[in-house]
Amino acid sequence: MQFLNLATYRFVSLDNLAERREQIYAAASRFDMRGTVLISNEGINIFVAGPEQGARDLLSFLREDPLFADLTAKESWTDYQPFRRLLVKIKKEIIAFGFEAIEPAKRTSPKLSPQELRDWLDSGKPVRLLDTRNDYEVDLGTFEGAVDLGIHHFRNFPQAIEALPEEAKHEPLVMFCTGGIRCEKAGPMMEQAGFTEVYQLDGGILNYFQQCGSAHYKGDCFVFDQRVAVTPELQPSGAKLCFACQQPLQPKDLQSPFYKIGVSCPTCYRDESQQAERAIKKRQEKIDAFAENLPGSKPYESRRPMYVAGQFAGLSMIEWLLSMHQRLTREFWLEQLELGRIVYGSHLHSAQTRVDKDRIVKEGERFIQIEPNCVEPSVNANIRLLYEDAAIIAIHKPSGLPSHASGRFCRNTLDYILGQVYAPEKLHLAHRLDAATSGIMVLSRRHKYAGPLQQQFANGSVQKVYLAQVHGHPLEDNFDCNEPIAATTSEKGTRAVDPAGLAATTSFAVIERLPDGTTLLEVTPQTGRTNQIRVHLAYLGHPIVGDDAYGTASGTTDVEMPSDRSSEDHSPQNPSYQPPNNQSPDGLRLHAWKLSIVHPATKQRIDFEADTPDWYVTSRQSVERVQETSSHP
Repeated sequence: MQFLNLATYRFVSLDNLAERREQIYAAASRFDMRGTVLISNEGINIFVAGPEQGARDLLSFLREDPLFADLTAKESWTDYQPFRRLLVKIKKEIIAFGFEAIEPAKRTSPKLSPQELRDWLDSGKPVRLLDTRNDYEVDLGTFEGAVDLGIHHFRNFPQAIEALPEEAKHEPLVMFCTGGIRCEKAGPMMEQAGFTEVYQLDGGILNYFQQCGSAHYKGDCFVFDQRVAVTPELQPSGAKLCFACQQPLQPKDLQSPFYKIGVSCPTCYRDESQQAERAIKKRQEKIDAFAENLPGSKPYESRRPMYVAGQFAGLSMIEWLLSMHQRLTREFWLEQLELGRIVYGSHLHSAQTRVDKDRIVKEGERFIQIEPNCVEPSVNANIRLLYEDAAIIAIHKPSGLPSHASGRFCRNTLDYILGQVYAPEKLHLAHRLDAATSGIMVLSRRHKYAGPLQQQFANGSVQKVYLAQVHGHPLEDNFDCNEPIAATTSEKGTRAVDPAGLAATTSFAVIERLPDGTTLLEVTPQTGRTNQIRVHLAYLGHPIVGDDAYGTASGTTDVEMPSDRSSEDHSPQNPSYQPPNNQSPDGLRLHAWKLSIVHPATKQRIDFEADTPDWYVTSRQSVERVQETSSHP
């Protein structure tokens, strides 16, 4: 069976679009036609195919409307139906361009017939040919010597013509496209841009093929149906479309080792590293888009679950709350209970029951603390994705971003932001960094990997390297601290060296002693105690710059030093050193620089490295400037 293919358009002012859509769809269905019909206030655009009689009946039906009385179509034949279904759509434009001032129904550029263009080219008449189609269409074929604008969408046309040479504005210029519709808008646009002699090929390439064959044309013409492309004889060329990227493929492309049906072609094929890079880029775009509007900075109702641990079972509600949150007063919790902001419920969004201050709590019970109109402080959410596979991700956390919900933060946290981006996946933090600390963090994407990954951090098998800038100049280039650290926090929320505490070891290596009396250190924690690096450096008399918890305003430590160590050994060693205020514009100058783990899925060691922070780069540059100055008196 032969199928007649029709391609036509008409720019004309149309109204009653919904009614027209129903009428055209009903008629095309009745005539057994398939393809696409676009209608808008600016006109109609048709690419359909069907039995010959059905195609001619559809044209007759359309011509019954006075607006389409002289409608003609470019015809071609196939021995198969090139369209899967029938679509009749209402669109803002029948060919997307984006410039409402261009109205082809009222005016367009002069048309040049196919025979006239062939005669011009036969005679060698000076003329500039301009291909207005997209780059993937041009790849299949175009006129000899035609200018390819290299655009991927017709909306890019106005910007592309700005790159044409100035002399092109004063030469005869013939533009062309598949069927002529794009030139109806491109011509007036070029005239507005100052091109003085613009013509459009009447009926486009398809009409040229019908009238003149392959003269002065090389290759095939892309068409928007299952034929993919037609030859100058208006027969299917045998080209295919890549399922993955929609790139037209020539027979030679189908023989490429990079062509895999439904997967890739020579244009879109990427090796594993390229695919990973592409996936990371797309995911990073999602992270940036979500983090741009901090989720916790808009008022919302916070609902935080609280669980009763076994050690508190049997206490009254008020006594349990005070035991759980020792920094908050009895008056605060009584007010919360009176306002109904502490409720009992088995699920966050199920019905909840207000609770009395004298209620006796039981182990495992779940209560919810409600805070209406919650607005969290702003944070630095510049999260950078370093690595991603099906099992884990590694990110570079900025300084100032809490890792997880705590205190004033619930949504403006790393855990919440990434959780929303990766939803419905449930990510699992393998470890934590202080909010003020920047650098590498690893998360698992599957529950089965969470335990093995977290265990590596718990047993100390993870290799970690930090960068730190500290007050003072240590006497030794390499030194260790083996002081145990308290297992619990103080009333201030800090930890301290405690002979009865948990074993802790940290190794330090001097990178650079800076002229301002501070030092850059490479830090390797051998154990993973909370705040370990900060506690050990403060204990040694070299608190981290910007550490307002373990360093005083004078830059010295408020962690008690052992009596067998003199202050001379651990105080700043530069005689001209003036301890600065410990506030830093960059926050805490501690950075998780390198991390090495055993991949929980592959069982192979994998290494990560984050960019060095700005404060580190600036400090090194200052040393280089001093050295350069001293070498050139």
